[in-house]
Amino acid sequence: MVEVRPLLDDPSFRRWVDLSLDALGRAREEIDSLNVYPVPDGDTGTNLYLTFERGAQEVAQSAPGRVADTARALARGALLGARGNSGVIVSQLLRGLADELAEVAAGSTASDQEAGVGGMVVASALERAATLAYAAVEQPVEGTILSVARAAARGALAAGSRDVPAVVSAAAESAREALARTPDQLEVLRRAGVVDAGGCGFVVLLDALTQSLTGRRPPLSVTRFEPVVTPRDVTSPAGPAGPAGSALDGHGLGGPSFEVLFMLESDDQSVTRLRLSLAALGDSLVVVGGDPLYHVHVHVDDAGAAVEAAIAAGRPSGIRITHLASAGALRLSGHEELLERAVVVVAHGPGIGRLLEDGGSTVVVALPRQRPSTSELLEGIRRAGAREVVLLPSDKDTLQVAEAAAAEARDEGVRVAVIPSRSVVQSLAAVAVHDANRPFGDDVVAMTRAAGATRYGAVTIALREAMTSAGICHEGDVLGLANGDIVEIGSDVGEVAIRLLDLLCTGGSELVTLVEGSDCDESLRQAVGAHLRTTYRSLDVESHWGGQPFWPLIIGVE
Repeated sequence: MVEVRPLLDDPSFRRWVDLSLDALGRAREEIDSLNVYPVPDGDTGTNLYLTFERGAQEVAQSAPGRVADTARALARGALLGARGNSGVIVSQLLRGLADELAEVAAGSTASDQEAGVGGMVVASALERAATLAYAAVEQPVEGTILSVARAAARGALAAGSRDVPAVVSAAAESAREALARTPDQLEVLRRAGVVDAGGCGFVVLLDALTQSLTGRRPPLSVTRFEPVVTPRDVTSPAGPAGPAGSALDGHGLGGPSFEVLFMLESDDQSVTRLRLSLAALGDSLVVVGGDPLYHVHVHVDDAGAAVEAAIAAGRPSGIRITHLASAGALRLSGHEELLERAVVVVAHGPGIGRLLEDGGSTVVVALPRQRPSTSELLEGIRRAGAREVVLLPSDKDTLQVAEAAAAEARDEGVRVAVIPSRSVVQSLAAVAVHDANRPFGDDVVAMTRAAGATRYGAVTIALREAMTSAGICHEGDVLGLANGDIVEIGSDVGEVAIRLLDLLCTGGSELVTLVEGSDCDESLRQAVGAHLRTTYRSLDVESHWGGQPFWPLIIGVE
């Protein structure tokens, strides 16, 4: 049984993070089903889960101690992993919490910081979070997660208590009441007979915080509200209004065609100009973060112009472009659970290509020292002959091409998710957990987690002299790369491979995957095999002949 905590300290905050991630995972599919605003693409629950999961990973890697430091880790991770409109806003809400806790910590003693913060601080943190979230959205709309967050803050302040459980319980109850009112505030919700999906996710987070502090499980599902039906619904000139028809009115498929998200390294002045540029291009503009790192979300018709504006404002990265209309139309078909699913994977060698094909994947072959084009990836998606496709680029430099191919395929009515696998070993890890019988979102989450949990490395030969992150290399030197960076330079392939293994393998490692290239000889196999048997006896080892040129050995560690 969890002890009731009058203060919010680091253990209860970390427990909240774990409970929230679990609760969002269980509510993900249900929240997805509510998603009709601003675009009916059915992914709000999945986006919230993935956003919070990235924050939880940052917390897990941080040292226990001060709740302010843990809150900062959670906010930073959520900012880096934010997906979709609601995910970006939640990352800003978490930033508001973290900023308030950091200010309080700056004016308190070390012992006070370890003891935790009281109810009035938590109430002020919720208020600050709501204020920052409103400021991040170019055109705030009532009846969304913003309204729910503001109601939570007002409920917390009205509680007027130093007792954190009392304050959080009041905030959760006020948020729940505000969520129930969202259909009265936003016509598209009223016509669809649902509450706001993002607001529902925020209530899930507050319920998890209450549970962390008191041990009491939250009430039954917050998403079960009876649809509101009025004569206006059935006498509309457009005909009877069901959930699908209502989503097409006003907002949603009638809006801009593309969702554009990206991280941006910039400064406040440049971002102010960027806001003006993006506001003129489209709507649903949300900018969160602060100098020097921002996360930007916008819906536009001209995705290229949005990217150009980002480049003019600073250094964008992690650009994701989603065609909204095709995603929404597919969701509204009402047959999501019946759609056939396929996995399309880029392979850099004949052996790994055959391995993937034998496992049921559609393979796009990458020629030596070449990466597949958008048209080649699009042809692979078409060749798969499925209504749902998971696309694995197997290389970080192919990611943007894969996103472009996915956008084209969505125009053709195919539901496509791109998992950012940066090596073929990450793609193999993702394929290993693929389950076509799961809902699409669940499958994508599981495959993304498997790929992200796989550290990757490779051994190759330098073609010319160059300055690298590990020093100067010369033509013919053996290079060892870990997670995309050159970390080892040597003269013997086996020795570099062994040093690379030692860098990649940690106490939590369970499985080593070796993909042998066309230049992998017997001496390299024996050297690596002997090192694994003597140094990492507890690890499982899988070895495959990949046949890829120029890369004698590719290594994956899960």
